[in-house]
Amino acid sequence: MTSDSKTGSSSKAAKFNWRNLLPAPLVGFLVALVFLFLRIPLPAFASSTLTYIGNIVTPLSLIYIGIVLAKAGLNTITLDKDTIITLIGRFVLGPVVMVGILFLIAKGMNVVEYKTFVVQSAAPALAVLPILASQGDGDVEFSTNVVTLSTILFVVVVPIVVTLLG
Repeated sequence: MTSDSKTGSSSKAAKFNWRNLLPAPLVGFLVALVFLFLRIPLPAFASSTLTYIGNIVTPLSLIYIGIVLAKAGLNTITLDKDTIITLIGRFVLGPVVMVGILFLIAKGMNVVEYKTFVVQSAAPALAVLPILASQGDGDVEFSTNVVTLSTILFVVVVPIVVTLLG
């Protein structure tokens, strides 16, 4: 018996699905690593096609977020306990962990690079998060809420992080 869906419904154990173990993005990443490490040149047409596809991911994700927000309404954007904990993890814990990692492994790093890493660790949640939640039978409304709030709050968080970095 399993109950890992957002509805909490239980189902009998199903056969193991290898596609869930190796989703398409992971396979693509592994293939890209092979090309990178073996220094296999990518044909120009493939490179430009993949660049176009990569450039359209964020706009399509933002359109999807807009659709979810339009369906749910703007009044569904809330600051409940789970959202606050998520935002604290994103905006406080992320930079603190990054500073710790950089302290341990990159002591001689250029100041500009150091600040860039720390500010990027406080970046808003990925715009594709609601799509991933939808594919994984997760809470799309919650992930949309987190992406929307983290994007709005990033305008306030960046000056604070940069000021704390000196």
